[in-house]
Amino acid sequence: MKKNYSNWICCQIGAREHYAIPRALNEQEKLAYLITDAWVSPSSPFTIFPITGFRERFHPDLAQVKVYSFNSSLIAFEATQKVKNNFGWERIIARNHWFQKQAINKLVKLNSKLTNSPILFSYSYAALELFRFAKKQGWYTVLGQIDPGLWEEKVVIQEHEKYPQYAKKWQTAPLEYWQIWEEECKLADAIVVNSHWSRQLLEKSGVSPNKLQVVPLVYTPPEKAKNFIRTYPTSYNQERPLRVLFLGQVILRKGIASVLESIKLLEGLPIEFWIVGSQQIEITSYFQSHTQVRWVGHVNRSEAAKYYQLADIFLFPTLSDGFGITQLEAQTWQLPIIASRNCGEVVVDGVNGWILPEVSGEAIANLLRICLDHPEKLTVLSKNSQITNKFTLATLAEHLLNL
Repeated sequence: MKKNYSNWICCQIGAREHYAIPRALNEQEKLAYLITDAWVSPSSPFTIFPITGFRERFHPDLAQVKVYSFNSSLIAFEATQKVKNNFGWERIIARNHWFQKQAINKLVKLNSKLTNSPILFSYSYAALELFRFAKKQGWYTVLGQIDPGLWEEKVVIQEHEKYPQYAKKWQTAPLEYWQIWEEECKLADAIVVNSHWSRQLLEKSGVSPNKLQVVPLVYTPPEKAKNFIRTYPTSYNQERPLRVLFLGQVILRKGIASVLESIKLLEGLPIEFWIVGSQQIEITSYFQSHTQVRWVGHVNRSEAAKYYQLADIFLFPTLSDGFGITQLEAQTWQLPIIASRNCGEVVVDGVNGWILPEVSGEAIANLLRICLDHPEKLTVLSKNSQITNKFTLATLAEHLLNL
């Protein structure tokens, strides 16, 4: 007899994708519960805690939803990890285990209230214990794959071997991490990936193609973006240079080595690079003090908007990404994008930006020279750089309910 799967239970650490999955399901009245590590409403006393991003662990679209979180336990967990001096992969794996333990305790209590078998959704690397519990109850399980998995790490290893001078802080994931992931994939009834690139790499890792469903990320523009008007100068000079924005983690996987190579190739031209994001590689003094580079460092999601508004073009030369939601954030502000092929399909080459033929300093420099010499092209690309219906909550909900 076919089970009657009803509403969804979403489990997630952090505010991933601005809570897009539970928001989309809630709009269709299909969300039973959201279980997350932290939930800090505007009136919560937890707003006083200085944990990074803590105050952004809330979304008004979910204000009326039954949300279960573990704020106090999370604070205690992070304090304990700090005392133990646990960082990096050890801390990530410990946090994933901690969250699942808390979530299962809550699911045990909620189970008696369920009239039909739910669909349990959880993101990769923090789903194994949850899926084991769900399977014992006869629930349907959906894995949200946040990246292209094991094969992506192989891509990154090659880049680190190519640029060892930048790679001092990076470490490969321990075997335990990938063993957990492989078991999650086996237990998942369906696996949601956000791009054909992710699907391709997961299949290379041995994941069953029959489980994989490509569901793009979504993004809801802020209200103030609706009235934003982007303009470009008729030409660029040293007083008004071409402003190139790189926003994200400053790591080799994101293509930063090729960005730095392009800076050398474009030296002396009226081009300014804004590097916004936490530096997790060694940057030489040559680039740290380069007159054409502005190193901004880490900014919160709410602060990023001003950099999208002030830039002329967004640079996303990633070697591998599950999607790259910054592409949609850039489009919110009508910003043309230069992107690689190794991510979500947002850029239509020559329509709303350009796709790099390869991730290299030369390829980036060639396209930026076109921007520099033909600013009118940026005006055309900008008009087409808008979020389409493909990336809305309604479309996401349709994909999920069709699983």
